Amino acid sequence: MIRHVVLAKFKTGYDAAEVRRLQDGFRALNCPGTVRYTVGSDAGLREGNWDFAIVADFEDADAFRGYDEDAAHGELRSRLSLFVEQAARVQFEVPQS
Repeated sequence: MIRHVVLAKFKTGYDAAEVRRLQDGFRALNCPGTVRYTVGSDAGLREGNWDFAIVADFEDADAFRGYDEDAAHGELRSRLSLFVEQAARVQFEVPQS
């Protein structure tokens, strides 16, 4: 299984209502091979956290690539990028137990 993690820090004055709509759009994605998909804003429990996160699990690397190349995902990613000051991404293999 491949785990995909995205963290984003938003620009000052970003449109919170639009970010919520984008989160709903990300949640509605239905890409083949998606095992689990979680998206949300920081709960504000600790100072200095990033603003936004996606944690997604895919059956394998091909499923991740399909998601990464999906047109609806690309549109959401493009719209979100308007608000992003800094982003970090990583994909790693999760051992199956």
